[in-house]
Amino acid sequence: MTITRARSFDAAAPQYHASRPGYPDALFDAVEALAGRSLRGARVADAGAGTGIASALLRARGADVVAVEPGDGMAAEFRRAHPGIPVVRGDGNRLPLASGSLDLLTYAQAWHWTDPDRSVPEARRVLRPGGALALWWNDMDVRVPWIAAQDQRLREFFGVVGLPVREHRDGLDATTREVRWSRRIPLEAHLANHATHSAFLVVGETRTREFIDAERARLLDLFPDGSVEEEYVVTLRVAFP
Repeated sequence: MTITRARSFDAAAPQYHASRPGYPDALFDAVEALAGRSLRGARVADAGAGTGIASALLRARGADVVAVEPGDGMAAEFRRAHPGIPVVRGDGNRLPLASGSLDLLTYAQAWHWTDPDRSVPEARRVLRPGGALALWWNDMDVRVPWIAAQDQRLREFFGVVGLPVREHRDGLDATTREVRWSRRIPLEAHLANHATHSAFLVVGETRTREFIDAERARLLDLFPDGSVEEEYVVTLRVAFP
């Protein structure tokens, strides 16, 4: 993962906030079950918080949330969208948080941007005894035929370097759970979501438009009413580092 990829979101922060999916209630039920405590009243830091999609949902569950975000554009959009949630500048490799101050540290779609040799010790430092680290990724479910076909087209378009690398090389003894969910959205919203991913952001507007225009034509054949049923699987890992 390069700094260019990690920071590519800053220029597209408003689009990111408008287009990215949220997370289902079942995910936060699973976090509570695996962490062994309620989110209500828990002191939580959401690292790599982006525009606050996960932070806001954690707060809605009753957590006392502070967000950590390295990017200028993403932090600015976070403050605009969620003025009542504090956000501090930093990243998982050097958390600007007091030692032993957290019940839960979360990474929503962000752990793969960290260096585990630094981020794992940082997680240990900021968590209270018995505190949990929760990591999750929200991906479209490739068991669905049209999604599998789209995934293959994305792989062919970008090649191997264009896709996220999420091998678990962090040495964490984590429990994993999958949560499946779906949403029905307009086709244009589906395409806009794709355009906010880092692989598209770094290849530039011309190549992004090339893929998105071709994908629109293909998907209109499958979804002539212009409404897409997206199916997702959230992979959750919870550890007590």
